[in-house]
Amino acid sequence: MCSAQCDVRTGKGRLRGAGTVRGRWRKPHYAPRTAHASGFSLLEVLVAFAILALTLGVLLQIFQRAMTTTATSAEYSRIVALAESKLAAVGGDIPLEEGVHTGEPEQGMDWIVSIQPFQPEGWLGEDPAPTLQPFLVTAVASLPTISGARQVTLRSVQLAEPYAPGL
Repeated sequence: MCSAQCDVRTGKGRLRGAGTVRGRWRKPHYAPRTAHASGFSLLEVLVAFAILALTLGVLLQIFQRAMTTTATSAEYSRIVALAESKLAAVGGDIPLEEGVHTGEPEQGMDWIVSIQPFQPEGWLGEDPAPTLQPFLVTAVASLPTISGARQVTLRSVQLAEPYAPGL
């Protein structure tokens, strides 16, 4: 039951290349690593993990920045929609007359509509009885955030019948 390397009296085997030196066991001799040896050294594995960790860190930062930009863009879209709706409401829910109009915040966003008389550049106002009065309408919508308010300002010129008192 023992191979050629077994001690017949004790039945214990010896490692190949192991032997005794003056009655003591010596350590077995292992062959040095050759070019055809397979596997990776510990250093190679550590370098690979370091490169992988750096790559994953950069990718996570890219994804985080993309998500933040998407959220900011969605907030600005909501703010622009509110400003456009308030600009469209002038002449309907908001009277087209000089002044500042504001109301309750909508979906956490504040809004202000300012209406002022407008005289275009180069127009001298020579027409003694203008048929329509131009007004500069400014709609401002803002969303307060932790990092400061996000604000959108839209302007439009709208025409109205001239005001005639007593009519």
